[in-house]
Amino acid sequence: MSLTIPQSEFAERRARLLKRLAAETHSAIAIVPSAELTTRSRDTEFPFRQDSDFFYLTGFNEPGAVLVLAPDSEMPVQLYCQPSDPHQEVWHGRRLGVALAVAELGVDVAHAIDELDDHLLPLLDGVHTVLIDHEKTEWLAHVQDLSAELRQSKKKGQQAPRAYADLSPWLHEWRLQKSPAELDIMREAARITVAAHKRAMRFAAPGRYEYQVAAELHHEFAFHGASAPAYGTICGSGDNACILHYTENQDQLRDGDLLLIDAGAEYQGYAADITRTFPVNGKFSATQRQLYEVVLRAQEAAFATLKPGSHLPRAQQAAAKEITKGLVELGILQGEVTAHMEQGSYRRFFIHGLGHWLGLDVHDVGDYQKGEQLTALKPGMVLTVEPGIYIPADADDVEDKWRGMGIRIEDDVIITESGYENMTADVPKTVAEIEAWMQTN
Repeated sequence: MSLTIPQSEFAERRARLLKRLAAETHSAIAIVPSAELTTRSRDTEFPFRQDSDFFYLTGFNEPGAVLVLAPDSEMPVQLYCQPSDPHQEVWHGRRLGVALAVAELGVDVAHAIDELDDHLLPLLDGVHTVLIDHEKTEWLAHVQDLSAELRQSKKKGQQAPRAYADLSPWLHEWRLQKSPAELDIMREAARITVAAHKRAMRFAAPGRYEYQVAAELHHEFAFHGASAPAYGTICGSGDNACILHYTENQDQLRDGDLLLIDAGAEYQGYAADITRTFPVNGKFSATQRQLYEVVLRAQEAAFATLKPGSHLPRAQQAAAKEITKGLVELGILQGEVTAHMEQGSYRRFFIHGLGHWLGLDVHDVGDYQKGEQLTALKPGMVLTVEPGIYIPADADDVEDKWRGMGIRIEDDVIITESGYENMTADVPKTVAEIEAWMQTN
């Protein structure tokens, strides 16, 4: 039985938004469009993936829909969706339809999407502010065109909206802290992804191909009900691991190389995101072990900072210090650790941030700071912790034995009342754990 968010929770989110709209100094409505199908080639489409904000408020997973929240209306929660059409549904799949939308989704009223403009015009009349995602430029332009009709109307007393505000900051602030139901779904996404990584570790061997490893991951995702990878799966062997978003996955695995896998399942709309780096042949060389353990110590140092009231830059600094110490100890950086920290020398080899928010989007929404104020960690926030060291093959000023290695270790954590919960800890991570797992079938 798959986990789901109860319809009552979606209703609570809409009620919260309605209350916020009603509290505005001037009258306001919110318009939230769904995602649309995207053409892949000619008459075929990419698999549909719902807009995250629309899903957050509705739980509705069909294209061609719009949610309108109008606190001053007799029907404040209005859904516009594709009507039932037996002919179209034979070709393209079942639709919820207008008739079932109220009962199934808990909205106040539902209409066919083709009727949206007829209903939206009177809703816009007299409203001061329209809130809509400003990145949805076509929809913003469409609403402004409708508003122009009101301004040009010969009917007395009609008044077009005076302002258009971005709805995203409100929703994205709320999405940052997950509910218990969301956390349960994310734990399941993590569990599925853990199983996939463990499977891929045992499958990998010299002579196999990166795309074959990716296929093992994707099989495990699908087998457990995860609709798709949450992002482009990365299986980078050798120097390919130094390309952060390497997704070609075409090269053959070579004896003596490391393999970096960055992959996560999407389950019920929520993402997991795990990275592990391990030897293709199941045994770390001495140099691989040394560099790997620097990254592992950096992650452990970052974990030690995670608790309510702390913040991500503090964890980043802790990880950066461990990486700098390790690089100096290994002779990759020359000089004093303190000086390198002040200069940020480690950034040449640790070239990305320590982590990111995780949720409906793999790089989930939410501010990391507002102005000078850093976002404090709170219970229910979910983030990745993913230090890495990357030394490309052409790093001529680095000793040859270190070149061509990219190592990243990434786990998904929930901030709790007392610290954190590592949802993805069951993937082997220490050198001993990895070697033992890969050598046992």
